[in-house]
Amino acid sequence: MSDHHHDHDHDHENAHDRPLSGPALRVKALESLLVEKGLIDPKTLDEIVDTYEHRVGPRNGARVVARAWVDAAFRERLLADATAAVAEFGFIEPHAEDMVAVENTPAVRNLVVCSLCSCYPWPVLGLPPAWYKSDAYRARAVVDPRGVLKAFGEDIPEDVEVRVWDSTAEMRYLVVPERPAATEGWSEEALAALVTRDSMVGVGTAKRPEGGA
Repeated sequence: MSDHHHDHDHDHENAHDRPLSGPALRVKALESLLVEKGLIDPKTLDEIVDTYEHRVGPRNGARVVARAWVDAAFRERLLADATAAVAEFGFIEPHAEDMVAVENTPAVRNLVVCSLCSCYPWPVLGLPPAWYKSDAYRARAVVDPRGVLKAFGEDIPEDVEVRVWDSTAEMRYLVVPERPAATEGWSEEALAALVTRDSMVGVGTAKRPEGGA
């Protein structure tokens, strides 16, 4: 990764060009066999992956964040015990992998990474994006989080603390982004539409409202 989106994307392309190994190689071989036998359509498979990566999964997390924005009691429960709070929505079982919610504020920005592999809170965010799994992101997020955020278009002032959270197989993290201004009185549904996947990983912010709701 670098401080430029072009180089950032180029690193992702290089990651895809690397030879597969282990489970990834077996999955790819199985996928190729099923396509060859006409049992699955690769375009349909791509659409399914896109749905869970960009739409279905992140919508779950967006609902959690929107609830935290409008319900102070739920926000307190989420920050105290995210596993139990998220379980209230039925997305995960109360005794599944532990989840921790961390809150962005004007003084603190949070960034989530899995430096060893690609552990990701899939019940609330769906499938991890390619950049999250890339060696470049996993390595640089730990040593140069401000540089990573800048590559995503987030130039963080020096007086804002950047905290990095390293996910594991036992612990997953969800960033609660700051609520956008001028959204007083908005419904949870309208607020959820402003919450992006990237904002819940920490590399972005919630969308700015374009009008009333």
